[in-house]
Amino acid sequence: MRRAQCLVLVATLVGACRGEARQSREARGDDDLARLVDSLRAPVEQATGLRFTSPPRSAMRSREQVRAYLIGKLDEELPPKRLNGLETTYRLFGLLPDTLQLRPLLLELYSEQVAGFYDPDSAMLFGVEGADRTQLRLVLAHELIHALQGQHLPLDSILGARENNDRLAAAQAILEGQATLASLDVLAPGQGVAQNPQFWELYREQVRQQQSSMPVFRRAPLVLRETLIFPYLQGAEFMHWWTSEGRDSLPYGPRMPVSTEQILHPDRYARGDAPVVLAFAPDSSVLYEDVLGENEIRVILATLAGSDEVQTVVPVGWGGDRFRLYRTPAGEALVWYVVWDDGRSGERFLKSAAGLRRTSRPGYRAALDSVRVGGLPATRFILAPVGWEGWQALPEIAVSPGSR
Repeated sequence: MRRAQCLVLVATLVGACRGEARQSREARGDDDLARLVDSLRAPVEQATGLRFTSPPRSAMRSREQVRAYLIGKLDEELPPKRLNGLETTYRLFGLLPDTLQLRPLLLELYSEQVAGFYDPDSAMLFGVEGADRTQLRLVLAHELIHALQGQHLPLDSILGARENNDRLAAAQAILEGQATLASLDVLAPGQGVAQNPQFWELYREQVRQQQSSMPVFRRAPLVLRETLIFPYLQGAEFMHWWTSEGRDSLPYGPRMPVSTEQILHPDRYARGDAPVVLAFAPDSSVLYEDVLGENEIRVILATLAGSDEVQTVVPVGWGGDRFRLYRTPAGEALVWYVVWDDGRSGERFLKSAAGLRRTSRPGYRAALDSVRVGGLPATRFILAPVGWEGWQALPEIAVSPGSR
């Protein structure tokens, strides 16, 4: 449910890009919502080239009901073990302060200014009582595309794949990118808004401006803001590239990108630059493990540089990565390996990420080194208690069979 808070952000900036005036009229009742959904159905089908196999269902919900729903979805997506692992990982990478509790902040982020949403579990569109009708129409133009995707894709299995967060982020970028791009055609039919080269510069600027008008979003750490906005912004740009290539299909199924690197740099996708899959040996003291991917590595580099903006233009040369959290008597230990496309990419990272070698965490020691994994250039970062026994025999990682 990470997209709920950003729906208003994206929808509002679409309206701003069109110079659309705000109205004060509220959407009233299920019938009003159903008429609004029905009026958007044909434009959505035309914009996507897909057809609804059954009419989309909709209903209004109170803000109290929406909040209860968001709490349930948040707990489903981030059960305690995963939430604790993610929170601890981000803290050890310096992306979250130790005093910040992730769950209440995420709930605030998801709840901020929600006007409507699509629930894949019930396959229903929901409008929020009291929402501005114009704002709701903008949001529904986007969410109806998710309802359509749900009739053509196994959304549950795509969004439920938790073993590789980077791959999940890439899949979300396709779903949100298609919805964002197609909703432009729904809201501004025949205008070819996305074909205007100046639009994307304006689009990014509108994102930044809208961020400043959302208090919770504005004060959230960079890693959370980037995680929320990445599927919309970079996903839409990838889908714009896809359509400009004249492809007669959608990047669904086996054509779906498998890394944020492929989303950020479509040329990598086009040439089949697949990630190197890494695997640690089994260990009973493991608390959590996952993949960061290029986009979150860029967040780390931006944080180390003291920047509030993530640079995405030039590829970092990411080949693949994996990190692990270990349980120790003195606190969690973090071990992270990154495989690079070439030695120069690894050297650039060592220079840019030199700040990882310094830690102010009491009782901890940090190390960042150049290593080789399966004959490939790599780096290894460790942040662990000084007395951790793993320092004597550092955990190793291997390239999975069948990976490049």
